[in-house]
This record gives sequence, structure tokens and C-alpha cells, in this order.
Amino acid sequence: MSRIIRFHKTGGPEVLQIDELDLPAPKAGEVRIAAKALGLNRADAMFRSGQYTEEARLPSRLGSEVAGTVEAVGEGVTGFKPGDAVSTIPSFSQGDYGVYGEVAVVPATAVVKHPASLSWEQAAAVWMAYTTAYGALIDIGKLTADDTLLIPAASSSVGLAAIQIANLVGATAVALTRGPSKRRALLGAGAAHVIVTEEDDVVAEVMKLTDGKGARVSFDPVGGPALAKLTAAAANGGIIFQYGALSPEPTVLPLDTHSKALWVRGYRLSEISGDPARLALAKRFIVDGLASGHLKPIIANTFPLDQIVEAHRYLESNQQFGKIVVTVSFPPRSHRMNQTTKKELRL
Repeated sequence: MSRIIRFHKTGGPEVLQIDELDLPAPKAGEVRIAAKALGLNRADAMFRSGQYTEEARLPSRLGSEVAGTVEAVGEGVTGFKPGDAVSTIPSFSQGDYGVYGEVAVVPATAVVKHPASLSWEQAAAVWMAYTTAYGALIDIGKLTADDTLLIPAASSSVGLAAIQIANLVGATAVALTRGPSKRRALLGAGAAHVIVTEEDDVVAEVMKLTDGKGARVSFDPVGGPALAKLTAAAANGGIIFQYGALSPEPTVLPLDTHSKALWVRGYRLSEISGDPARLALAKRFIVDGLASGHLKPIIANTFPLDQIVEAHRYLESNQQFGKIVVTVSFPPRSHRMNQTTKKELRL
């Protein structure tokens, strides 16, 4: 029996609970992982609350990022053996292969070995952030040292990954943040410039930084009315990646975009994670960057598994700077629930 986080109804963080379950052995093409740390993502909260693109089949597991050691592999799986230190790339349904808990069974295609220099917490914070940023900025955007990159919501784990990737290729990373409280931290995290959107004229500041040319690439998870400022601040021939909709207001393409050649496109991680050839290139880029030290996950806060409700409340507070990670420890057998019956512990 293992402690597994599930929700039996959609709603706020309080619907998460610990269930004692027997997980099956991995099937063909699957890997079973003993978890050491879990990475939390906003998609997890949306899935839990019924606001995600995929509807949960209740009771449902959730989560897509786990770091730990291989316990067993299914038929046909090569390249992994029990004891290997691994982590997962979010490339599967949370409902089918949720990872919150002491043990996770996931598709082997989503499992990757990470550099030994990473802690378990860092390993759990890698793949959503860096693969998402890599796909837009490098695979599609072809970011170079000649480019200026605008990064709204730059204090998120994906935003910080974008800053590091921009610095790795020599581009100028311009972080956008609502208030001044995170300015110093963003500069310390590698942003060349920080624009405080509640205080600064975003378009004027970008034009000043780019000698009037505008930013060739913007990487935006917010949308809403702020898209108009990004289009006005974009360079002729620029590209805006819209990979999220954090704004509660509708995202409408401004009518004045005809004044310049501009590409505004939706973007999803699945564009990369669902293509084996492109994903292989992403893995190589990220692993090399981690090994060299140019890429290093920033951890905002950690919570133990039995504080998963508090971890999700913190996730939804928008206070974090970087990744929220949940650590997993295995209590002594005597402290476990009765193994003869399935019980549930509400948090």
C-alpha cells in the first residue's frame, strides 16, 4: 500500500486527500518510480478545480512531475533499471498517470535521467519549465544573441527558465512583473532589465531598450488586455507566444497589428513533448545546460507530502518566486494504515 494524493470531487485545495492504495505493476512501456520529490504546476490546480482542458474522471490522481528512483520497468522498456535516478517530462494525462504520491507509474517515454549534480527537489523542477521555454524560444522562435525577449510573469518557474535560456544563447532577457517587490530577485536571477507593469510604460521602456526596434520575441502566459502592449512593443517581423491565459479578462488580438508584420500564436508544451525527434533535441539542450550550470532550477518553497493542501494554497497565492516542490518520505511501516483495508485520510 502506498500513500497517493487524489481528489474525489473538483474544487479548491481542500478537496485533495491521501488515499492508501495498491498500485499495479508497470505494464508494457511503463516505469514505476519511488518518488522523492514532486513538482507543482498551475495546470495541476486547474485540473483539480475542473478548469483544465481535460476533464477529470473521479476519483482522480493528478500531477506530472516526479523525481525519484526506478522501482520496476514493464515489458519492452529499455534504458532504465531499478535504482536509476530519474524524473519525468509532462507528456501524459494527469488523470491516467498522475504522480502525486509515494509511487508513480508513468510511460517510459516520459522518463529521463538527469545530471547527478541535481538534488531531488531540483530534478522535480526541471522538465515542465525548461521544456516549455525551450520549445517556444529555441525550437520555434530560434532565439539568438541579437534578440530581445520579453517575459511577462517572469517570476514563475517557466519565466525564470526563459531568462536562463535567453542568457545561455546570449539574448537580452527583459522581465515583466506587476509590482516592484520582485525586481531585485529578477535581476539576481539573470534578467538584463525589469519592467514593472503597474508603474512603467511598457511600450516606451521596450523601445528605449531596443533603440526603437521593439522586441523580436515575447513569451506570454497572461494574455488579456496586456496583449495590446506586447504587440505595440514588438519588432516588425516579431513573434508573440501566447502559452497561457492567466488574465481573467478575454484575450483579444489588437486591431492595429496590421501596421507591422507580426506573428501572434498559441503554443502548448505538447508541440514538443508529443514529437519524439523534437523532444530528443529538447532533452539534449536541457541536460547539457544543467550539466554546464547555465540552467539551474530555482525553488520557491518546499512542502512535505502531508501538507499538499497548503502547497496548493501557496501555488494559487502567486507569491512564489520559482518552483513549488513537495518532498516525499516513507514513514515506518508501523505508522502506516491497516494494510488489510483501504482507508482514506482527509487533510
